[in-house]
Amino acid sequence: MAGILRAAGARRRGAAVNRRARGTRTALVALAAATLLGACGRAAAPAGPGPAPAAAQSLPETAPTPQGLLLTADFGSDTVTFVDPGRGAVASVAVGRAPYALAVGADGRAWVATAEGVAVVDTRTRVRVARIPYRTATGPVTDGEYRGGGMGIALSPDGARAYVGVNVPGTTGVLEVVDTAGREVTAVVPVGRRPFDVDVSRDGSEVYVTGHDSFDVTVVAAGQLSTRRIEVAPYGTEGGLGSWLKPHYTAVRPSDGRLLLPFEGERLAVVDPRTGRTEVEPMTADTHQHGVALTADGRLLVVGTGPVRPGDGRGPSLTVRSPDGTERVVPLEGPHEDVAVSRDGRTAYVTGGYTRDGHWNGITVVDLDTGTTRRLPAGTRPLGIAVL
Repeated sequence: MAGILRAAGARRRGAAVNRRARGTRTALVALAAATLLGACGRAAAPAGPGPAPAAAQSLPETAPTPQGLLLTADFGSDTVTFVDPGRGAVASVAVGRAPYALAVGADGRAWVATAEGVAVVDTRTRVRVARIPYRTATGPVTDGEYRGGGMGIALSPDGARAYVGVNVPGTTGVLEVVDTAGREVTAVVPVGRRPFDVDVSRDGSEVYVTGHDSFDVTVVAAGQLSTRRIEVAPYGTEGGLGSWLKPHYTAVRPSDGRLLLPFEGERLAVVDPRTGRTEVEPMTADTHQHGVALTADGRLLVVGTGPVRPGDGRGPSLTVRSPDGTERVVPLEGPHEDVAVSRDGRTAYVTGGYTRDGHWNGITVVDLDTGTTRRLPAGTRPLGIAVL
């Protein structure tokens, strides 16, 4: 595990970051010209870990869902999977092709962004009760990282609206606003390219859409649906679609409403959505980073997927960053994508689905007090995750 960030180490890492950024950008300009593929695409991926333990016994179809389960979006299938955090997968529900992310409301309903529409699942009875088609044409229904359809999704604090970022292959994306009572799309808002993540301010007045391929966060006023674009590119935008140095997932810091976006286990972009100003803080994991979550006491959890190229960075990990900037880095076995935290803030659940190649069909459970890990089976290529 990496220890607490110290000044001398920071100076050494700063020099290494500068060297890596220059070399990476130069190489990736050539990659973009040759392939025109987005980041997290066709580089050699780290090998996945061995098979997860055998799944637990399935729940009877008529049994109510026990409290305290996890729910994953199975990007390699058409299901969401219910996971007992002590035993593994216990049930699945068909929702639509290639589900990416999900959000669960106080009423126990899960809103799932799939390639075909937003699926609504009653998590208490484990039944899909609706699937709401998108207004936006996204092309053929397919699988994989670049497929069209829903990506990031979030609920308003009152549960009245679901906000889903919709990827439109080959062009900019949109934010579709769903009336959760009427179960219909009521508005479509242009946003950045490939909207990996959607987040909502604590008071519900703003929606933040992270555009992976456009190096930005689009701030959407929840009332008027007006937009402001904030570029978030601590390494610059050189390389365009071929760059790896792009934003992926965002956390909204409750203490001040600032947006936290990690990059490469080296830089944390801290964005003030009111002014658009970005401050950059050093990080220590030295790995390509994706999913994020915040604990109730303000610790930032960040999923490291491994190096973007062999020898260019460290392996998969979970960074546990305290509010004062000190970090502990927990190594993980094989690539992972997203993370959720238990209600008591003592356990992290990290999905093994991963948007690139090298995924595995499980969850790593991390004890945040000790750093110990164990693995659970959980659906097919699980990406999004929530604690029920």
